Amino acid sequence: MSIRIRSWHGGQLIETVDVDQLGRIVAAKGSRTWIDLVNPSAELVAAVARRLGLHPLLAEDIAEKNERAKIEQVGDALHLVAFVMEHGKDARADEVDFILGRGFLVSVHGPAWDPMAAHQLRMGLGPILEKGPDHLLWALTDAIVDGYFPTFDRIADEIELVQDQVLGSPNPAALQNVFRLRRELIRMRHVIAPSREAFAQLTSREFPVVSDATVLYFRDVYDHLIRLNEELDTHRELIAGTLDVYLSSVNNNLSAIMKRLTGVTVILAGIGAVAGLFGMSEAAGALSGQAGSGFWIVVAVTAVGAVVAWLVLRRIDWI
Repeated sequence: MSIRIRSWHGGQLIETVDVDQLGRIVAAKGSRTWIDLVNPSAELVAAVARRLGLHPLLAEDIAEKNERAKIEQVGDALHLVAFVMEHGKDARADEVDFILGRGFLVSVHGPAWDPMAAHQLRMGLGPILEKGPDHLLWALTDAIVDGYFPTFDRIADEIELVQDQVLGSPNPAALQNVFRLRRELIRMRHVIAPSREAFAQLTSREFPVVSDATVLYFRDVYDHLIRLNEELDTHRELIAGTLDVYLSSVNNNLSAIMKRLTGVTVILAGIGAVAGLFGMSEAAGALSGQAGSGFWIVVAVTAVGAVVAWLVLRRIDWI
C-alpha cells in the first residue's frame, strides 16, 4: 500500500488510505495528521500536494529526487530531505522527503525504510502525534540519525582490520579495501555534512511550523550529527594514514629487494671479473687435467672471496 493516513483527533487515532478524505481530515480543528507515502507515483504525490494546498514545485522536487540533504521553506510548508543508511557491506543512502505544514506531516520514502520501527514510536503513534506533527518529524529524523551509528561502528572495525593487514603483510587486497573504505567515507560525508547544516537551521527558531519546545529536541539530533562529523573526520584521517603506511611498506620492501639484488650482483661480478682475466683457455686446460696449481689457487681464492662477500652482505642485512 503506497499511502497511509493517520490522524490524531479528539483523543483518537484515525487511519485511512482514502486520498479524497485528506483535505477534510487536515482541515478538522485540532487534528494532527501524518501522511506516509511509500514509493508513490508522481501522480499520487501531486494529488496529495493539491489536497494539502502545497506548492506544485514541492511535488516536482520530491519526484526528481535529491543528491544531498537539505531544508527549505516553500510557502507555509517546510521541506526537509534526509537519508537513511543501509547496514550492508557498503553504506547505501536512501532518500526520505518530509513536508511539514500546519497540522500535518508528509513523509515520502522507499519500501526499505519502515518509519514505524522508530524507537520513539514503540509506545504508540498517538502520544507523539498529540504533541504535534513537528514532534513526529523529530521522532522520525532522530531514528534516522541514530541509524548512522551502527554503520560508523562497522566502518571503524573494518579500518582496524585493514590496518592490521597493512602492518602485517601489505598486498593488493588490502589496498583495495583501503580504497573501498575511502569511497564509502566520501559517500557518507555527502550525507552527514549537509544533514548537519539542515538541522542547524532547524534549531535556529526561524521556521514557524516548528514550535520552541520541539526545537530543543532537534538540538539533540544536531549534537549527534556533530559527533558523527567528528568521527567521520577521524576515520578519513585513519584511512589516509593507512594508505601512507601501505605505500611506505611497499617502498621498504622494494628497497630490501634492491639491496639483495645488489648484494648478489657484487658476488657474481667479482667471480666474473676473475674469470674474465684468465679467459676460457685456462678453463679448457683445467678440464683436460693440464692446469697448474696456480689456476686452482686462483679458483680457491675466488670462491673464498665470494663466501666472505656473502657473509659480509648477510651481516649488514643486504642478503
